[in-house]
Amino acid sequence: MDDQLLAELRLPSPVVEIDDNRFAAAGVRVLLKRDDLIHPEVPGNKWRKLKYNVASARELGFETLLTFGGAYSNHIRATAAVAARFGFGSIGVIRGEEHLPLNPSLRYAVSRGMRLTYLDRATYREKTSDAVIEALHREFGEFYLIPEGGSNAEAVRGCAELSEELDESVDVVFCAVGTGGTLAGLAAGAPPGLITVGVPVLKGGAFLEDDILRLQEQVYGARRGSWRLECDYHFGGYAKRTPELDAFIDAFEHRHGLRLDWVYEAKMMYALVDQVARGRFPRGTTVVALISGSGEVPEV
Repeated sequence: MDDQLLAELRLPSPVVEIDDNRFAAAGVRVLLKRDDLIHPEVPGNKWRKLKYNVASARELGFETLLTFGGAYSNHIRATAAVAARFGFGSIGVIRGEEHLPLNPSLRYAVSRGMRLTYLDRATYREKTSDAVIEALHREFGEFYLIPEGGSNAEAVRGCAELSEELDESVDVVFCAVGTGGTLAGLAAGAPPGLITVGVPVLKGGAFLEDDILRLQEQVYGARRGSWRLECDYHFGGYAKRTPELDAFIDAFEHRHGLRLDWVYEAKMMYALVDQVARGRFPRGTTVVALISGSGEVPEV
C-alpha cells in the first residue's frame, strides 16, 4: 500500500449536523457524513470501493487495473489516481465515441497515466460479456478488472466498514445509488435496527434491488441488513436534471454552504427532505445523509 496516501486519508470522515427548520419542525435530526472529504483525488465511496480491489490486484500479481465508465465518471478518474499512487498501470473503457479535446475528468485521468479506449453504446451495454472482455484482453493483455462504478464483492467489503464510523444513536442512513455497491456494503455492516435508504439516481431504478441483493450474496451468502429503495427521485434519469432540482441545489447551498453534486447527492438530499416532510420518520429520529463524492475535478 502507498503509505503516504494512507496517511493523507481523512478517516473516519467528518460528521456534521445541519440546522434546518424543515427537519426541526418534524423533530428529525439530520447529520451529513462527509465522505467527500476523505481525499481530494479519491473521495468518498471511491476509496472505500477501491481499497480492497487494489489489495486483491496486488496479491494476485496484476500490474494493470481496467475499469469502465462514462466520459464524466468520478470512478474513472478515482481509479486512475489510485492506480498511479499504488504503482499500477490503468485502462479506462469509456462509453461512447471519443471527443477531443478531452473533458476535464478524462484529461485528469490521462494525466495520472490512464490509457483510454472507447466502446460504442451498443457494445458498451455488453461490456460484461465474454466476447467484450476477451477482446479487451487481446488488445491490452492481462489486467485486473474492476466493474463500472467499482461495485463488486471487494467494494462491498470496503463500504461495510463505513457503518463502523456511525454513532449508535443513528436510526436511518440515506445514500445515493448508482450501481448499488455502497448501499450493499453499508446495509450489510449496519448494526441491528439501523435502516438504510437508497435513492437511485437513474430512471427505473427498482431493478437495482436484485443487483444489491446479488452483491450481498456474493460476500455474505444472503441478504444482510434492513434496507429499501426510494425510486421516485431520479428527475428524469441518470445525469439528468430539472429546474426544480437546480433550485433545490441553490437553496441548499444558501442554507448550508454546501454545493451538492447534482448527479447523485442532490437527488438523495431532495428525497430526504421530501420524506421528512411526508412524515415518514417519527419525531426523535436521527438520520445520517452520506455525502459520498464530488463532481469537482482536481487540478492537473
